[in-house]
Amino acid sequence: MSSLVPAAANTGVNGVALVVLIVLFALVTGMGFWATRWRRADSMESLDEWGLGGRRFGTWVTWFLLGGDLYTAYTFVAVPAAMFALGAVNGFFAVPYTIVLYPIIFVFMARLWSVSHRHGYVTPADFVKGRYGSRGLALAVSITGILATMPYIALQLVGIQAVLEVAGLGGSNALAKDLPLFIAFALLAAYTYSSGLRAPAVIAFVKDALIYLVIIVAVIYLPSKVGGWAHVFSAAEAKMAKPSVANPAKPTGSFIPGAQQYWAYATLALGSALALFMYPHSITATLSSSNRNTIRRNASILPAYSFVLGLLALLGWVAIAAGTKPIGLDGKPNAQLVIPQLFEDMFPSWFAGVAFAAVAIGALVPAAIMSIAAANTFTRNIYRDWIKPDATHAQEAKVSKLVSLLVKGFALVFVLTLDKQNAINFQLLGGIWILQTFPAIVFGLYTRWFHRWGLLAGWAVGMVYGTLVAYNVINPTTKGHFGGSLAQMPVIGKLGYIAMTAFVINLVVAAIVTLVLNAMKVDPGRDETIKGDYFADAGDPRVEKNLEMDVRLTTGAP
Repeated sequence: MSSLVPAAANTGVNGVALVVLIVLFALVTGMGFWATRWRRADSMESLDEWGLGGRRFGTWVTWFLLGGDLYTAYTFVAVPAAMFALGAVNGFFAVPYTIVLYPIIFVFMARLWSVSHRHGYVTPADFVKGRYGSRGLALAVSITGILATMPYIALQLVGIQAVLEVAGLGGSNALAKDLPLFIAFALLAAYTYSSGLRAPAVIAFVKDALIYLVIIVAVIYLPSKVGGWAHVFSAAEAKMAKPSVANPAKPTGSFIPGAQQYWAYATLALGSALALFMYPHSITATLSSSNRNTIRRNASILPAYSFVLGLLALLGWVAIAAGTKPIGLDGKPNAQLVIPQLFEDMFPSWFAGVAFAAVAIGALVPAAIMSIAAANTFTRNIYRDWIKPDATHAQEAKVSKLVSLLVKGFALVFVLTLDKQNAINFQLLGGIWILQTFPAIVFGLYTRWFHRWGLLAGWAVGMVYGTLVAYNVINPTTKGHFGGSLAQMPVIGKLGYIAMTAFVINLVVAAIVTLVLNAMKVDPGRDETIKGDYFADAGDPRVEKNLEMDVRLTTGAP
């Protein structure tokens, strides 16, 4: 086992850990290519099959798929890193937000599943277009989804890169540093292209098993090596009370949020919960399930991941007690490396390799689903709606496959050319943006009261406000813009999540414009849905008829 006193920086390759990582990575890569044969339909040449796995995943497949989709590699890197660097407000809010999340999706997601299956919707923008009869509003929702997803994919590659850096792959040689990431990207792109959503669905089983194994071992084994949980909490409390390097007049972070931080903590948790299932990849994983009860069962059992996330977050404080020094190969401190570095310092090399593989494979599942979701959104709501309205199912599938490659390529360029902090900040901005689609999607599942132009106006104001306020948040260390996601809330005057403030402004504008346009009797647009669509289930003859027609159009059968 490595010494309990961590080195000042990585000085070489951890050969044993690297071999274990490569073997497990090769295993899941093979599974990704094999997935094209798993539950294979007569043809993969449709978005229903390639992009949604045939809409046939049951409870357990959906559970693993959603868990692999929502709890990303960056979650396992960033949450404990935030706890390590800044404390509870910046890190532990992720735990209550995932707890609040599941009752919310229990209420509305089954309705979205039903109406989507009834009408063959593949993306949330498809539903918005059908509900409001507005290509413009659907375009706004689709562009927002794609923009918010791009840096999210990039951060999965950042997670892989963090593991590779701690394992010792890197240095001043650009080729040596980036080649492993190129290889991982190429393999991910290849099996996603061939297998579609089936690939991450299969790999999710391995990913989740590894994550559970590593975290359970870590929370039992590691605290005993650093003096127990009492010492862990006292060490974290002492560090958070020290003067901040950026501003000595303030403490480093918060061990327990103070009264002045309640609004920040609460709005971060609630806003993040409302936003998460607005991302295209979250909805894609949901729409792939076989019936509406699968959604509700998953909303009931997915909190098991929240338990694991809570344990994982505390590992950031374990790293404080262990004296972990997260220093990159460039010799600079990097809090994002703290968990991989903790694992390397404290675990035997072979199990450190298992832990590295858990994080790296944890990047593959969400990255694949995100790229598929972004590609489906582009194909359905930009390519078909605005470029080629008469596109066939086969043409849609082909375009979506190609765009999924472009999306991953963009993410790779993003990681290789921009500072990692920019990727983090853009992902925070993505959360602000994606929440502005909530009124059009979720409220639309229950009411047609909002006018399509009112929703578009509210979206535009929310987007502009959120972006400008986030731009004016200055990072105290780098002095750069987009330095965080918290700002003073109007009227209340408390520090809160920018996305929630923008969301409230969005709703107010949408309601006012709706009242005005309804009074002027402006055309609200044609609604192609009916009340019964929101309760349709597997076996409903209207759903079966649509699926049968999709198969005929795809295969050319009479």
